[in-house]
Amino acid sequence: MHTKHQKSTILIVDDAPANIDIVKDVLSSQYNLQAAINGPIALKIIDKKKPDLILLDIMMPEMDGYEVCEHLKNNDETKDIPVIFLTAKVDASNEMQGFKLGAVDYITKPISPLILLERVKTHLELKSIRDSLKHQNGRLENKVRERTQHIEELQNVTVVAMGAIAEARDPETGNHLKRTQQYVKLLAEKLQNHPKFAHFLTPDTIILLHKSAPLHDIGKVGISDKILLKPGKLSDEEFEEMKKHTTYGYEAINTAEKGMTDSDNFLYFAKEIAYGHQEKWDGSGYPQGLKGEDIPISARLMAVADVYDALISNRVYKPAFSHEKSIAIMKKGKGSHFDPDMLDAFIEIADDCYAIAQQFIDSEQELKLSASL
Repeated sequence: MHTKHQKSTILIVDDAPANIDIVKDVLSSQYNLQAAINGPIALKIIDKKKPDLILLDIMMPEMDGYEVCEHLKNNDETKDIPVIFLTAKVDASNEMQGFKLGAVDYITKPISPLILLERVKTHLELKSIRDSLKHQNGRLENKVRERTQHIEELQNVTVVAMGAIAEARDPETGNHLKRTQQYVKLLAEKLQNHPKFAHFLTPDTIILLHKSAPLHDIGKVGISDKILLKPGKLSDEEFEEMKKHTTYGYEAINTAEKGMTDSDNFLYFAKEIAYGHQEKWDGSGYPQGLKGEDIPISARLMAVADVYDALISNRVYKPAFSHEKSIAIMKKGKGSHFDPDMLDAFIEIADDCYAIAQQFIDSEQELKLSASL
């Protein structure tokens, strides 16, 4: 069943009733018409029901057409209503003033019925097209937003799943990925206004660091269970093999990154972190033996987070230490193991990190950690 096409509504604003009658005679058969004899009345009508188009006289008492138009264009609710000025003036400067205020057209008096009909028809069609495009753009923006959110969620799930593959090799690490991910974010946010790090730790970068942190030990999938799960100290030969997890992680992520077209992606930081999180400030770390600021900032952040979590957690080679003992051990590594500025910042947020550790505590470790305090 077809419904009758809804007529557009046109508001006529003119202080001369005779002019309003002329416009009505021309347009009443095709459009719904409203009328106002001055600006204030017109604004009240528009406030109650917005017309699709306004025919606006310029020379009126109290508030002229320019003032009415300016008022409409400064209001988000009415700025898109097309305004056609009706005027006896043909001066170019007057026309320019009206167009600057946002009018779409001028019709000179005395009004030609044919010109009036065609101009009104044209501008209503243009408005219809603009409204349609605006609606379509809104729908597209929503789709893009939904798609972007879906991709981000997929990335997050993929990262956690990949990290969990490595974590599953060592059942005692439990919620290690969640904890270190939160430590890295917290420490990065603490340092984002620090003179040495402000250029790097932008809000977008912090998001990417948080997202990529769970991949720091992905290279452990290449280490044998005999070494990975060995209780007690590793032999020199075994430790050399364990060191390779950083290189294995780098190579795996680097391969994945080559399949991405976006050069500014979270895998870039994941690769840095996997490769460099075992480097030490004094150059005694591995695999490259980098020193000081040669170590990527992302890797330095993870070094702090990873060591803290290892200290307060049960491992095959050690029991969980208390928060206080863990912090004392880390302070001894200032300037040797850790970037001194980062460690200072970490000490300031250490209690918040401990709260995260309790939030994501490993169930099998809960009683042991409580007992160690």
